[in-house]
Amino acid sequence: MTGLTGRDDSGQAFPIYITVVAGLLLLAFAYLAVGQAAANRNGAQTAADAAALAAALDTRDKLTDEWVQNVLDPTKWRDIFNGLGVGFDGCARANQLAAQNDATVLSCGATAGLPPGYQVEAQTNKTVGDSIVPGVEDKQSTESAIAVIEPACDFGLPGVGADPDVLPELTCEDGSKWTLDPDDLTDLPGPEDLFDVHLAD
Repeated sequence: MTGLTGRDDSGQAFPIYITVVAGLLLLAFAYLAVGQAAANRNGAQTAADAAALAAALDTRDKLTDEWVQNVLDPTKWRDIFNGLGVGFDGCARANQLAAQNDATVLSCGATAGLPPGYQVEAQTNKTVGDSIVPGVEDKQSTESAIAVIEPACDFGLPGVGADPDVLPELTCEDGSKWTLDPDDLTDLPGPEDLFDVHLAD
């Protein structure tokens, strides 16, 4: 009798064991599906971030060129630092960076107001892939990002009666100061000195 009971217990335990293993496998596949979707979303966010930053950096360089051309006219500096005087046509760079991150730009454009910048929406070229979650195999992830261009230096315009041949001193966020000599403009701040480009919070 005892031997029969032991075999009966083993027979009853086996279906329970199978059920537990099947449940664990299902849970593992569910975690995998969540991981696949998260990785796809992360890829879309990385592409959007890179694209927005690329567009903003492209325009930052153009603003720096505009400032250099008008360095002897400080009355134009403020407008340039606020993003005026150049076309916001950096979306071609956004497309390039999105493609490098295996994504496609769905929309790209300049943001309104100050600080100036770009808003980009990007979509992954890859899909989530095979998953136990029905209907998501062909799903692509879409994310957006905003990058802004802020002046990294400040200055004060000369007052009435000031020497017109003396240019304002630039005081920058990193603690550096630029004293500009209108007779020797060979050493000017670069784009990374004049502007701070970063993703908006």
